[in-house]
Amino acid sequence: MLTKDYDKNYLLGGAIAASQAEGGYREGGKGISTQDLRYLDPSWTPKQIENKHQNNPFSREEYRRALKDNDTKNYPLRRGVDFYHNYKNDIKMFADMGLQIFRTSISWSRIFPNGDEKIPNESGIQYYRNMFKECKKYGIKVFATMIHYDIPINLVEKYGGWENRIIIKFFERYVTVLYKRLGDLVDYWLPFNEINAAKFSPWDGVCLIPGTEKNLNQKIFQCLHHQFLCSARAVQLGRKLVPGKLVGGMIARFTTYPATSKPEDNLQAIQDDQYSNWFYLDVLARGYYPEYMYRYFDEINVQVHFEPGDKELLKDGTVGFVSFSYYFSQVSTNDSGWEKTAGNLIMTKKNPYLKESEWGWQIDPVGLRFTLNQIYDRYHLPVIVAENGIGAHDELTSDGCIHDDYRIAYLKAHLDQLDKAVKDGVDLIAYTMWGIIDIVSCGPLTMDKRYGVIYVDLDNGGNGTGKRYKKDSYYWYKDRIKQHIR
Repeated sequence: MLTKDYDKNYLLGGAIAASQAEGGYREGGKGISTQDLRYLDPSWTPKQIENKHQNNPFSREEYRRALKDNDTKNYPLRRGVDFYHNYKNDIKMFADMGLQIFRTSISWSRIFPNGDEKIPNESGIQYYRNMFKECKKYGIKVFATMIHYDIPINLVEKYGGWENRIIIKFFERYVTVLYKRLGDLVDYWLPFNEINAAKFSPWDGVCLIPGTEKNLNQKIFQCLHHQFLCSARAVQLGRKLVPGKLVGGMIARFTTYPATSKPEDNLQAIQDDQYSNWFYLDVLARGYYPEYMYRYFDEINVQVHFEPGDKELLKDGTVGFVSFSYYFSQVSTNDSGWEKTAGNLIMTKKNPYLKESEWGWQIDPVGLRFTLNQIYDRYHLPVIVAENGIGAHDELTSDGCIHDDYRIAYLKAHLDQLDKAVKDGVDLIAYTMWGIIDIVSCGPLTMDKRYGVIYVDLDNGGNGTGKRYKKDSYYWYKDRIKQHIR
């Protein structure tokens, strides 16, 4: 008889990103990052905000204006939720909830303000050491992302950003400092957040502005090639400088089902998966460009330039775990008239069998189990669910409560499927819900699209007390973690 005990001892945690949470703009020697340039007028209506997010998230005019503007009023990612000054209190709230693992990113521009210095900024290093020590004080493991969209703007201005191979040298210097100075406090390392964002959100992913670039696809995939090489170097350096620590890879997962049983829709689903998701993980986890991409590159007129040694570096620098963000699923069809709806980074084709969030993202808990099985079967590497959660309008009542039954229902449904995936045989390291505390939402740049189990009293313009409140979901998640670790 074939039997297997399944290990349900994965870690339950939460995640944020430095650019969306920290604030502390220009404090402690921090340089300007690419995310610091993104603009929001807090007087805009929800319709105006959504229109900008969908149609023109970042423009050349915004870029030029933001470089001259040192204010924080219209730049929410410069403000965040002031985690920079409040991390001790916030981490204490995480600990009181029983959080087992905390995922956050490190801002390159705090460590090297311009990105190309030879000597790091000690104040930036000390901030992260202090913050990670605070996690360790409570027994919380640290999952650190090296690049969560933001890089020093000087690297774009002076060198062209990810287009220029010289950034690999600067990245190696950055990573070496992270390993040497923070490696004793970090349990899991991730070089790039949602590396496939380059294709679907070019400014976030590779610092390119759509509409201003000739042959945008060529530039995107050449930038990506340099990121793949950076990831491989991070793995190699990790073996040397933080032996025994896992260095992983991550995508934004666009889980895909065929819209119908038509052969054409099934083929479309395979190709959508390949071009949107598998390509990126195949390079990171298998160490080479998959054969199916050559046809795609021909179709979109892309020729990725390799230099001697690139293929060997990719092969030697494969990741130790795979991770992904999961918020929704979609259907694939070649029917151009199929109804669409919103999703993380992309517009998706709607599944008539699923409900939607307030923002139109389709809710599919079973899709999380489906995805975990797919990814583990494909790579047979340990897996982390690096992001999962629901953005919603939350109402703070007069007595300081937030009754978010919708978030509790969402989390319960997805965590139940997580347990089933583990029983299926998936080797799961951790689940870090997004964002464990309310932060500035990366897409619309607003506070009113809230993900956290902890409410932060700030509005879209940064007005409010900044006080933290525990939502009903906070107490639910606390109880779930307690049951989980018994």
